[in-house]
Amino acid sequence: MEVIHKIGRRKTAVARIYVSEGKGEITVNKRKLEEYFTTAPLQYKVKQPFTLTGTDGQFDMKVNVVGGGITGQAEAIRLALSRAMCEMNEEHRTALKPEGLLTRDPRMVERKKFGQKKARKKFQFSKR
Repeated sequence: MEVIHKIGRRKTAVARIYVSEGKGEITVNKRKLEEYFTTAPLQYKVKQPFTLTGTDGQFDMKVNVVGGGITGQAEAIRLALSRAMCEMNEEHRTALKPEGLLTRDPRMVERKKFGQKKARKKFQFSKR
């Protein structure tokens, strides 16, 4: 099997992953997964596509992720990995699609408007 390259995005985070056959080693920005994502829920989010498809420990994954916060980065990696799993085997789609892992979350931060304090909040109005 050759190396599969996919991209996942969430908010302002962009994850580029490279999946190949191996022993299940996951490297994020040249660090181990447990060093980069220290909390269990974030580690679970990253490994979720492997768990749902039953392919734990079969593939090595190298990840380059930039932008956003750690939660957005974890979800960007999850989307990219889900896309890669579907490219490897089309049957994985039936396990990943109902969980919503193949859907790109389009929600972004709304921009600040001029003449206002934030995107929606206005400056305090004084009548007198």
